Amino acid sequence: MMALVAALICAEPMHTMAQDVLTLPPVLPWSGKSERLIVKPNDPWSTPAEAANFQTTPRYAEVRSWLERLDAASLLLTLHTFGRTGEGRDLLYVRASKGGAAKPVVLVQAGIHSGEIDGKDAGLMLLRDIALRGKDKLLDQVDLVFVPIYNIDGHEQMSPWNFPHLRGPAEKGRDANARNIDLNRDYGKLDAPESRAMIGLLRQLDPILYIDCHVSEGFDMQYDVTFTYAGWGTYARHRATADWLEGRFGPAVMQALTKAGHTPIIYPSPIDTREPTKGIRYSPEGPRYSTGYGDFISVPTVLVENHMLKPYRQRVLGTYVLLEAALKIAAADAERIAAAKAKDRASRPTELLTRWKPAPQPIGWIDKFKGVAFEWYQSPASGRQEQRWLGQPITFRMPIIGQQPTQTVQLPKAWWVPAAQMEVLDRLRLHGIAFETLTAPRTLQLDQVRLVDPKLLQPSEGRVPITATFVHGQQEQVMPAGSVRVPADQPNGLLAAALLEPESQDSFLAWGFFPEMLAPAPNTDAFVLAALGERLLATNPKLKAEFEAKLQAEPAFAADPDARLTWLYAHAGPGHPYPLRYPILREVN
Repeated sequence: MMALVAALICAEPMHTMAQDVLTLPPVLPWSGKSERLIVKPNDPWSTPAEAANFQTTPRYAEVRSWLERLDAASLLLTLHTFGRTGEGRDLLYVRASKGGAAKPVVLVQAGIHSGEIDGKDAGLMLLRDIALRGKDKLLDQVDLVFVPIYNIDGHEQMSPWNFPHLRGPAEKGRDANARNIDLNRDYGKLDAPESRAMIGLLRQLDPILYIDCHVSEGFDMQYDVTFTYAGWGTYARHRATADWLEGRFGPAVMQALTKAGHTPIIYPSPIDTREPTKGIRYSPEGPRYSTGYGDFISVPTVLVENHMLKPYRQRVLGTYVLLEAALKIAAADAERIAAAKAKDRASRPTELLTRWKPAPQPIGWIDKFKGVAFEWYQSPASGRQEQRWLGQPITFRMPIIGQQPTQTVQLPKAWWVPAAQMEVLDRLRLHGIAFETLTAPRTLQLDQVRLVDPKLLQPSEGRVPITATFVHGQQEQVMPAGSVRVPADQPNGLLAAALLEPESQDSFLAWGFFPEMLAPAPNTDAFVLAALGERLLATNPKLKAEFEAKLQAEPAFAADPDARLTWLYAHAGPGHPYPLRYPILREVN
């Protein structure tokens, strides 16, 4: 009987079970002019989402088939591949262009978190209307390159249990790829084949605008379409492109969305979802993210974060409006954007901000933030007070919490990478970071970094990150032929710093690229080490004093014969070159 019950439970469709179990807050009523973008029922060019009344989103094979049909019907579109996923699926993009002389490119990607898939269905609608429904004027000054699904392998793992906080579609993909790597944490370290392909596409196109489509988490609010960019609130690594985003892109898109009946705002990233009135944060970003990476390489990059609790139909339409407005403002400002990119790439920052903390006082306020009321109730599931959102619009004064720097590093003239560090050199090439290779040995005074008290962190994104204190010291080094010099004086110098400076939160070191540093030095027999240690203590007064001080200060060390001998051996000479020594050297002078 128990087996029969289990079989019946397993046989129940998962989507039915999920719909019965998942309960989201009340829907806020909405209607807007953007609803006119939806084609009539039975239109031969309905997108799969339109045909399903936005209840579902198509899988990869259906998207590809639909795009192939649209490509065949229009001379304006060409369908391309630009790499393969970990499971061997073709990465696709569509180029919409009128041909002729090369035009600047607006690059749009959807589904980097493949459950957050609004951009895919909005992009298909927009491509249809450009190709067949009279919106080809959008291509007069720019080309559109559209990646419908970036994280395809995650997209194909659809389930109603993925992204349960999103109101539609019925089944959604996963946030990470087939290796469980979040592609929006992989722009710097490039562990995933999808990330490598995207960086290659970025370098090939060098777009004047890069848009990355997401859906938010957080708290309930009245806003339906939100977006942001690195540098919002003075935190840009490169200021000219950030100024264009703030001064031109943001106002143009806000106006278009409002006119179409949507309620936009700069993405309100919450300090505490359980207490929305604590504020929203503005902060710097590292190159692990699309927006941070775009900032480091001087490509204006926009993060779209539609609100999770708005119906899928409303979110898709809002994305359509944003993308159309983005094409228009990029076309109008193409020369201005190109000049901003050139100005940023000609700049040579001398320092890198590596650590920051929340400012003690708000840097600004939103006087009438459009929130939603909630109440507290005792949850039998969690055993604590939980929020119940009531679907009632309210307004309140929202503080904006900025950041203040706590650590910056001065950039050296160059970094020196040993030829054996092939994993690092491979990624420098993929990023387009310039370097030169020695053909003969060279003797230099270089800054060597030593790790103190390193700690391995929780495994994350296919890596085991590491944290440590760093001690810098100058010493003469002979760099053999094959060693690589990475100059800071280059357009990608700040990106090189973010990846190579040990203090950077997105450095290869921070991501755990050099596990050999943590291996102990080779040892030998105790009778040899004891005789060596006795000799050192008898002939080196300074070392003897340091040893005795350590014995007094650390009883556990004093009581451990092997630790005592290992310490003495490590101080006997130049030491082993690997333990706790960062292999990448810094040319300061």
